[in-house]
Amino acid sequence: MNKFWSDNLDTLTPYEAGEQPQDKSYIKLNTNENPYPPSDAVLNAIKLTTSDQLRLYPDPNAIKLKQAIAKFYSINTDNVFVGNGSDEVLGFTFRALFKKTGAIQFPDITYSFYPTYCRLYDINFKTFPLTDKFEINIDLIPEDNSGIIIANPNASTGICLAVDKIEEILRKNSNNVVMIDEAYIDFSGNTCIPLIKKYPNLVVVQTISKSRSLAGLRVGLAIADAGLIDGIQRVKNSFNAYPLDSLAIAGATAAFEDKEGYINNKAKIIDTREWTIMALEKLSFYVVPSSTNFIMAQHKEMSAKSIYLKLRDEGILIRHFDLPRIENFIRVSIGTMEDMKIFIQKLGRILA
Repeated sequence: MNKFWSDNLDTLTPYEAGEQPQDKSYIKLNTNENPYPPSDAVLNAIKLTTSDQLRLYPDPNAIKLKQAIAKFYSINTDNVFVGNGSDEVLGFTFRALFKKTGAIQFPDITYSFYPTYCRLYDINFKTFPLTDKFEINIDLIPEDNSGIIIANPNASTGICLAVDKIEEILRKNSNNVVMIDEAYIDFSGNTCIPLIKKYPNLVVVQTISKSRSLAGLRVGLAIADAGLIDGIQRVKNSFNAYPLDSLAIAGATAAFEDKEGYINNKAKIIDTREWTIMALEKLSFYVVPSSTNFIMAQHKEMSAKSIYLKLRDEGILIRHFDLPRIENFIRVSIGTMEDMKIFIQKLGRILA
C-alpha cells in the first residue's frame, strides 16, 4: 500500500480486461468485439465531423444522439442517458441509484465489473446462485435487497432471461432499482426497454460496442424513467460534463439511424455463432446455450486452461476465467466465418 493512497484504495480489485498482446498477430476471439467494420454511413459521419470544429467542446447533452436513440426505441429523449461506454454508464448508475444501506444483489456468475463498482463506491452487495445449467431462477433472488443487477444475456454464460421473467422481478421489487445490463441483447431476442413506461424502478443499460461495431468510440446508454435519468445525469455533471466527444456523438448517431447496416451485421454473427456451436459439439464440447456474440463451452476431456494455452501458441486468443464453477469452460468470441473455421481446424488438431 502506498502511503499517499486514499483509505480504501488497497481494497479495490480492478476489472481485468481481455489481453491485448502486441508480440505477434493473433486471431482475437477473447474480447467479444464485432469482427465486421462499422457501416459506410457511420464512417462517413465521423469523417464529416473531422474538421476545424474540433476546436470546440462537444454538445454536453449529446442531444442529436439522444434523439436518434429515442426514435429507434420509440421513447422520449428525457428517458435517455449517454456516456463514455456502458462501463462508465454503469459506474454513474451505481453512484446515483444504489444506496449504502442494505445490499444489492446480482448472480454469482456475471460481469465482474459489478463487484468492482460496489467496492469503489462502498456499496454492500451479495450474490445469488445460478442453477447448475447457469440459468437464473428468479425465486432465488432474495427479497431483502436494496437493488438488483442482471446482465441479460448474462456475461460469461450467454444465457438470456425472458422478458416476462424480468417483469416478474420488477413487480416483486417495486421499491428498489432493478438494472438490466443489455450489452448483448441485440444478438438474442427482445429488449425490456418497453417496460420503462410501466415500471419507474427499471434501468436498462446498453452499448454500441458489440452489434454496431463501435467499441473504439466508447459510447454507452441508459434508458429509464425520466426521474432516474435525472439522477444519473446529476452524477455525470458532477464528474465530467463532456463525456462524449464530437466524433463519438456523430458516429453513434449514424449507427442508430442506419438500421439496415445494424440488422445485416448482427445477422452474420448469429449465423456464424450457430455454425460454431455445431462444430464445437462435433468436437465433444458441451456448449452453453448462447444468445450473444460469444460461446461458453466445456470439453469432455481436455481442461479449459490447457485449450486456452495451446490455442494461444497457435495464434488464437480466447478467454479462460479461473473462477469457481466456470474454471473448466472456455469463452470464445464470434469472429468472421473464416476466423471460426481456422479456430475449429486448429482446435481439432489440438484435441487430436
